[in-house]
Amino acid sequence: MCGEDATCAMPIIFGKSSGPEFLQEMYTAVTYHNKSPDFYEEVKIKLPAKLTEKHHLLFTFCHISCQPKQGACVETLLGYSWLPILLNDRLQTGHYCLPVALDKLPLNYSMHSPEKVPSQSPPIKWVEGHKGVFNVEVQAISSIHTQDNHLEKFFTLCHSLESQVTFPIRVMEQKITEAALEHELKLSIICLNSSRLEPLVLFLHLVLEKLFQLAVQPMVIAGQTANFSQFAFESVVAIVNSLHNSKDLSKDQHGRNCLLASYVYYVFRLPEPQRDIARLGAAGSANLPESRYYTFGRTTAVSVGSRLLQSRVMSCSNPDIHGTQTATDEEVKNIMSSKVADRSSSRMSFYIEATNDTSNASVSPRPSSKKHFHEELALQMVVSTGMVRETVFKYAWFFFELLIKSMAQYVHNMDKQDTPRRSRFSDRFKDDITTIVNVVTSEIAALLVKAQKETEQAEKINISLAFFLYDLLSLMDRGFVFNLIRHYCNQLSNKLNTLPTLISMRLEFLRILCSHEHYLNLNLFFMTSVSAPVSPSPSLSSQNSSSCSSFQDQKIASMFDLSADYRQQHFLAGLLFTELAAALDTEAEGISKVQRKAISAVHSLLSSHDLDQRCLKPEVKVKIAALYLPLVGIILDALPQLYDFTEARSGKGRTGSPDEDQESSNPINQSVAWAIAGNQFNLLRTSGAPLSSLPYKQYNTLSPDTTRNLLICFLWIMKNAEQSLIRKWIADLPSMQLNRILDLLFICVSCFEYKGKQSSDKVSTQVLQKSRDVKARLEEALLRGEGARGEMMKRCRTPAGNDRFPGLNENLRWRKEQTQWRQANERLDKTKAELDQEALISGNLATEANLIILDMQENIIQASSAVDCKDNLLGGVLKVLVNSLSCDQSTTYLTHCFATLRALIAKFGDLLFEEEMEQCADLCQRVLHHCSSSIDITRIQACATLYLLMRHSFSSISNFARVKMQVTMSLASLVGKSSDFNEEYLRRSLRTILAYAEEDMDMQPTMFPVQVKELLRNLNSILSDTVKMREFQEDPEMLMDLMYRIAKGYQTSPDLRLTWLQNMAEKHTKKKCYTEAAMCLVHAAALVAEYLSMLEDHKYLPVGSVSFQNISSNVLEESAVSDDILSPDEDGICSGRYFSESGLVGLLEQAAELFSTGGLYETVNEVYKIVIPILEAHRDFRKLTSTHSKLQKAFDSIINKGQKRMFGTYFRVGFYGSKFGDLDEQEFVYKEPAITKLPEISHRLEGFYGQCFGEDAVEVIKDSTPVDRSKLHPNKAYIQITFVEPYFDEYEMKDRVTYFEKNFSLRRFMYTTPFTLDGRPRGDLSEQYKRNTILTTMHAFPYVKTRINVIQKEEFILTPIEVAIEDMQKKTLELAVATSQEPPDAKMLQMVLQGSVGATVNQGPLEVAQVFLAEIPADPKLYRHHNKLRLCFKEFIMRCGEAVEKNKRLITADQREYQLELRKNYNKLKENLRPMIERKIPELYKPIVKVHSTTRDSFRNSSFKKYEAHSSQNI
Repeated sequence: MCGEDATCAMPIIFGKSSGPEFLQEMYTAVTYHNKSPDFYEEVKIKLPAKLTEKHHLLFTFCHISCQPKQGACVETLLGYSWLPILLNDRLQTGHYCLPVALDKLPLNYSMHSPEKVPSQSPPIKWVEGHKGVFNVEVQAISSIHTQDNHLEKFFTLCHSLESQVTFPIRVMEQKITEAALEHELKLSIICLNSSRLEPLVLFLHLVLEKLFQLAVQPMVIAGQTANFSQFAFESVVAIVNSLHNSKDLSKDQHGRNCLLASYVYYVFRLPEPQRDIARLGAAGSANLPESRYYTFGRTTAVSVGSRLLQSRVMSCSNPDIHGTQTATDEEVKNIMSSKVADRSSSRMSFYIEATNDTSNASVSPRPSSKKHFHEELALQMVVSTGMVRETVFKYAWFFFELLIKSMAQYVHNMDKQDTPRRSRFSDRFKDDITTIVNVVTSEIAALLVKAQKETEQAEKINISLAFFLYDLLSLMDRGFVFNLIRHYCNQLSNKLNTLPTLISMRLEFLRILCSHEHYLNLNLFFMTSVSAPVSPSPSLSSQNSSSCSSFQDQKIASMFDLSADYRQQHFLAGLLFTELAAALDTEAEGISKVQRKAISAVHSLLSSHDLDQRCLKPEVKVKIAALYLPLVGIILDALPQLYDFTEARSGKGRTGSPDEDQESSNPINQSVAWAIAGNQFNLLRTSGAPLSSLPYKQYNTLSPDTTRNLLICFLWIMKNAEQSLIRKWIADLPSMQLNRILDLLFICVSCFEYKGKQSSDKVSTQVLQKSRDVKARLEEALLRGEGARGEMMKRCRTPAGNDRFPGLNENLRWRKEQTQWRQANERLDKTKAELDQEALISGNLATEANLIILDMQENIIQASSAVDCKDNLLGGVLKVLVNSLSCDQSTTYLTHCFATLRALIAKFGDLLFEEEMEQCADLCQRVLHHCSSSIDITRIQACATLYLLMRHSFSSISNFARVKMQVTMSLASLVGKSSDFNEEYLRRSLRTILAYAEEDMDMQPTMFPVQVKELLRNLNSILSDTVKMREFQEDPEMLMDLMYRIAKGYQTSPDLRLTWLQNMAEKHTKKKCYTEAAMCLVHAAALVAEYLSMLEDHKYLPVGSVSFQNISSNVLEESAVSDDILSPDEDGICSGRYFSESGLVGLLEQAAELFSTGGLYETVNEVYKIVIPILEAHRDFRKLTSTHSKLQKAFDSIINKGQKRMFGTYFRVGFYGSKFGDLDEQEFVYKEPAITKLPEISHRLEGFYGQCFGEDAVEVIKDSTPVDRSKLHPNKAYIQITFVEPYFDEYEMKDRVTYFEKNFSLRRFMYTTPFTLDGRPRGDLSEQYKRNTILTTMHAFPYVKTRINVIQKEEFILTPIEVAIEDMQKKTLELAVATSQEPPDAKMLQMVLQGSVGATVNQGPLEVAQVFLAEIPADPKLYRHHNKLRLCFKEFIMRCGEAVEKNKRLITADQREYQLELRKNYNKLKENLRPMIERKIPELYKPIVKVHSTTRDSFRNSSFKKYEAHSSQNI
């Protein structure tokens, strides 16, 4: 109700869904017959914007008749109650218990509360005597009414200063006089933080505005000047702390309170001075600005952060360069530039008059009482102490943002954009800023030495400070800001001892500063050309002196150094490079992350330059590249730390630096340089220091990604720098540095190899899932604001108008308003088109990188041609070129690369063939590989290069036998190792080369065409062998046989034989046949040793293949052919890299590694017995250390693994049938992996040959009986597979003691075939015969092959009694082993005992005894077998007894009954066997008579038939 009349009812009650939207009254339900009714409805009312003291809620109570009398009303009025909306100008909310009046309400009742109604005439009747009987609760949701006592008091007191009020004023129940106003206002400011959070948040903008007004506007209260600056600032700090600590308020991903962020961006502007309204004339009222307090929409954290900069009005960063101003919102501009009319008052409490910070030509100098907000804020930050100061540092981002925005608005309002930067701000303010930076830096250093949580806080403050200085570069004098940066660096260096932490903090700091939009101008990049003067005014004499050229050369060299002059001219870049150099040169825990951060910063900078529209012109990029030239020296120094992609890809090494005097470029005065950079640590290395100067320093190797980023930076500089400058620099470099550059280029080639689209397409589900998990964890870490990288994203800002690079400005803030650096590539959720695009970009990058590398090599050759490619330079260039040819390359690059190669051959052919033979061999192989390319242009280029290579070698030395040998070896290696070469295209290339030779008129008079034809004939024969190899590509055994046969065919060509042995080793390694691969390398080493013994006679070298016999008896086949056939080192024989002492050691070391992988640790010892004397002779103690370490590991493995090792399993495989061709009736012994079962090899061979001949044409013979060819089908292929075991004679067993010796150097194998005389395989004991077949192979296992031909077969037949003797001996041996085992194995012992004396198996031994020992045989020839079996049983019973006694000592209490049962069974078996064991044959114990020697010899045969034959001959 807005009055007391019924017509004053306002339609502001929200209706129900079925009725009107707003109602004037609302009825509630009531429970039937309830004397204390409960009105449970909730009524929602829309309060009018303007409330008066007449607004109230009227409650009418009625009785409802459920059974009314006829004509009577259903509703009976009972009474009234009401509740005024306002009380002392405040909303009445909360719980109320109101009295109910029974009579009609008096006039003006709404002016009073029902409890305090004045006396009326006649008096009002009340229910229960004016007691409260009606309970009601009122809740208010309002953005206008504070509903908080502290806020209400604060706003009321502020209003009393701003408006004309009469003292004393009422604040709630309290009356405040003008004298008490200052005290009460201070109290209200202090108590603001005690306000409830909800109203404080609702009125946050207004509260902060009033506090900022109080901070800068002096006041006169009761005639005395009052200053509330400190109280207001402390209150702001407390509010900021409360908002951040509240769990109910949202924060962005960087931990910033969203309300404060939106306030700084949307709401804050400089406090306007208040003037007295009395001075305001009628004409001035129209100029009053509208209220600035609006309800602002809630924005996302990203939009707040990314658009924050737009609220600042910044001047161009460089006053000397014309630039575009940031567009200013018109409405904000109007508000800022509006002038407020003067106001005055006769009161004694008011704001002191002051001029606004607006431009006015007639404004007089600023009065001393005038305060500027940015100055006051800086002052308060400086003078704050205790908890206030800690909170200011903790949430420094907010106060720094306030400072920057207030400074920007001050510059704009005062029209100081064109004022010199040094004059924009007062000296006192500059001193305060300096103090703030110093104090914050000290706080960062103090926090870094504390716990991890404090370290994270320090990182946040560090980043906030960096962004603050970043912004100051756009507002204040650059020299002043640079001094602040220098103080920061010095201060951190003095207070921190942990180097990685120090470098990391400064790096993050510099990374933000370097992201400035005018970074290049700040670094004076336009002064980096060679012609730039060293001093502002060079003297004429210095320019005209005779030393001008040397001075120029010295200057060019200094451009690649991080010198003192460089740091003076290019301050920020110098600091960043200093930190990078320090990070790369530091060895400490956690330094790898710091190195990655440093390299990423430089990489991101170059990326932003490359994408910057302002830097697209080539002449600008030349100057930018010149700015980054010192980075080249840093990268060259970091060469040992780079990840070697070459070794990761193919195991090749880098180019070695020659042994020379250690030279270096001119060193700089490091103390001066570090002082300028603000670094007290002398960490910078001289850029020219050779790699060999620190031979034993352990470098921290960079990760592949970090190395790749660093190499991209190097290539970008090399691409965009002035090429004449690069050539001049190279010409003056010492050879050590040139070789370092070539090392770097070598790594670059492997780093930027094109991986192909295949690697992008084939992303498995597991990899995708893993990537998603990593991404989720990363996002979670960033959202929590963990780490410096997360804090770097703390100020993400996305400018609204940046559409030049869409999609690049969403996640990272690098240039603050323009994100221009590419983010890490990920393959998640990408379409095929996107993956194809990635592959295209990858290919373009590979081509671009390799072309830059090729240009660099051209520059090196051109610059060094004057000194005739001294100091192995040609070898380094060739190594890089060969490496690039070994990688996947585009046709564009290959065309240029082959052109460069041909130029090198023409220019330095003599050096190439005389001094770079190893490189020449590699070159031949790579060029020959490209001769098999399917792309015509590549094939043509490769053919021309190969022909020129041969032609020049013939012309230079008149005999190109060495090149012929290298080409032949290259093809052999290509055939053996490469699976992607095309034979048809290679034949075409050979025909092309032959055509070149036939049509080359200059060479016709020579023998060159004839020798080319001879060479091509040999190459074609090798290709023919490859055709056969491809036929058996799926048959590994046949393939190895063929490769072995090819290698055998090169017995007179050791280089080619060595190549094929290495090819075989590689094939074996791929199949995980490590032992066979090692044997191939041992054979290769023996071959090398043979030819080394012909060349050199050193005691420490092996004599030849004889020295390798302890490793393998097969190695004697590598004995060299006679000297009259071959002569080493002539005609290109034995000229490869392996025919040297280092090559021999390398082969043996590889073999040792493979033996170790295969588990043959004993053989590792034998291999190193040959290697160690060579290493000792060369005094190579480092390798000796490594060798003995590997030997120790091998011996430890022997001790630890022992018999746990599993060597090969052997099978005899026979092939029968004409379909097998040469294999028909051939028998082999196959070596298979350990624990290979018979069905496995049977299934494999049957499946393979079934594919070759048809499944119906192949049949596996199941038994091991001799095959009768007459019973086989002529059109079928038969395979007989039998498991065989190594066989040793008794004399051999004396030497083969260990488990290894019984599984090494195996040539004889045995398998057993049971049979009976009537043809059945099994029969009764008295009928069971056994045939033992012993096979002898051509070579001993392990060999260079996994199958070896059987060259001899022996058979022995055992009679039934001999079979019984063999079985009983076997059982006795099992018992003896189980009994004597240490430590004892109770389970094994009981298992063997159960099989011997257990009740269930008693019939086994007992039945054998009853069959063969029950009676003395009638045939005297069986006497000895009978007696031998009797003695076997005697020993068997004795071993059983020992085993039972041993088991008695091992059993536990719960096994006593089992032991008694064993003892009982043993006694029973012993009693049953006793009469048969004690019965002796009398004839065997007669006096000894002389026996004829031939008869005596007959007993050597285990077969009874053979004994009978001998006896019959003697008779």
